[in-house]
Amino acid sequence: MTSVFTGYHSQEQLMKKPVIYALDFDGVICDSAIETGITGWKAAIQIWPDMKDPLPSTVLINQFRLTRPIIETGFEAILIIRLLYLDQSIDSIINNFKTLKQQALVETNQTPEALKKLFGNVRDHWIKNNLDEWIAMNPLFPGIRAKLKNLGLQPWTIITTKQERFVVQILAANEIDLPSDNIYGLDRQMSKEAVLSELLEKNPQQNIHFVEDRLPTLLNVIANDRLSTLTLSFALWGYNTTEDKSVAKSQQRINSITLDHFL
Repeated sequence: MTSVFTGYHSQEQLMKKPVIYALDFDGVICDSAIETGITGWKAAIQIWPDMKDPLPSTVLINQFRLTRPIIETGFEAILIIRLLYLDQSIDSIINNFKTLKQQALVETNQTPEALKKLFGNVRDHWIKNNLDEWIAMNPLFPGIRAKLKNLGLQPWTIITTKQERFVVQILAANEIDLPSDNIYGLDRQMSKEAVLSELLEKNPQQNIHFVEDRLPTLLNVIANDRLSTLTLSFALWGYNTTEDKSVAKSQQRINSITLDHFL
């Protein structure tokens, strides 16, 4: 199948070399912001007793969506939800999250590992008790379901910081068949750059086309000389800021694409 993408490598190059699409999940395939925010709240109320309501307000979830671009791993939603609850401004969270995150971890005597476990357990409980509701809070972006179902023999894989069992649940609910070996999630304890490097080693005669909505991830790939042959696309429909979009345009290797272009 001929690639519909254009980018750092010419269309002619892509046609000569078989393509494997490596797709991020949250922000490229799945619009998970609402579910992530609600899961973050459900986890947070187990840590901070002053957060008594079983569900967050619509206002807080709308604020959370605006901060979503800075989340790299799901458990960070717990800390962002807490910061928003304490009336920390969206701009402050976006611009100072690294510091605020560390402060929150120290103040609550929590570790990233403990929060990852809590976040996963809260999701598991939600899935067990109301799978339909959980799936509804994780819709695929418009047109994605049909696109992925109709790929046929076109090879593709998912590279995500989400736990793999959650990806499997959402794909299955949308009748999308992808072998578990093609899903690289948080469980593997590998950075996305490490996964991409492994894909290159296993598929030396194929072009790896990585589609990602998080600009820092793409910049890390560019900085890695071992990944210099990858084709990189920046998903403009995902979780990124206006500044991210501007910076991406200045990078020769990054091809910014719309959802229509991707489809």
